[in-house]
Amino acid sequence: MRRRAVLCAGMATLDLLQRVAEFPGPNEKTTAERAELSAGGPATGAAVTAAALGSEVSLLTALGSHPMAGVVTDELTEYGVELLDVTPHSGKPPVVSAVTVHSTTGSRSVVSQAPAEADPEPGALLRTFPDAVLVDGHRPVLARAAVRHAERAGAPVVLDGGSWKPVLAEILPRVDLAVCSADFRAPGTTGLDEQPTALFERGAGAVAITRGPEDVLWWLPDGASGSVPVPAVEAVDTLGAGDVFHGAVVHAVAGGAALSDLPDTLSFAAGIAADRVARQGRREWLRGRP
Repeated sequence: MRRRAVLCAGMATLDLLQRVAEFPGPNEKTTAERAELSAGGPATGAAVTAAALGSEVSLLTALGSHPMAGVVTDELTEYGVELLDVTPHSGKPPVVSAVTVHSTTGSRSVVSQAPAEADPEPGALLRTFPDAVLVDGHRPVLARAAVRHAERAGAPVVLDGGSWKPVLAEILPRVDLAVCSADFRAPGTTGLDEQPTALFERGAGAVAITRGPEDVLWWLPDGASGSVPVPAVEAVDTLGAGDVFHGAVVHAVAGGAALSDLPDTLSFAAGIAADRVARQGRREWLRGRP
């Protein structure tokens, strides 16, 4: 049987992860209990997750050939994600994020960069047709290209909506499922309850909003709505939980999950994300998976 094919398009970063007993205050220093370098970025986390769940995954991003990018490239290879790099010969360092995780609560703080310049078009890199596409909107040229490719393939598009980005105004009419964070705010809105209507008006299909340990809310274009409970687990490390959730969603969508099955899809993704936050370390939850 052919494996379901997923294309993820967006940000790949090199993350410096440090776990601390307490976050330092202004002008304070602290000692990390644990530190590691890891591949990060919403689309990257989703890609690794979908691959771990059994999809055949490609990641469309801009990474380059700088030695620091090698950490990201090696990790993608380790987890079976095909890298589609639109800047393979660039010697510039990759986007770097500094991430600090509280060892007791699992909460985290993140300092990151934005891409410095527009990306080139992917052209012939998009040579195969996926069963589903995920975009995070962080690299607008690649988001547009991925959505166009999804249209040619007749593939559904999942949006990782961590925050509003200008490119969303262009691509939302082609988004079949927008999965947004509780902090997402469309222009002209202020409250969470306004987001479904704002997204529907801009052309999105179904809408879901994740709220950490609280129920995931969902809405369909026909007016149906509801919520899906999140498994109760002790949160050890919340870093990348949203990326894992999105990766599980796009894996399910690539397997043929319909909008009418949205509660089941979200429940599946919530279970995978709960497994992630219950374990220390970005990839520890993958250990022992088939």
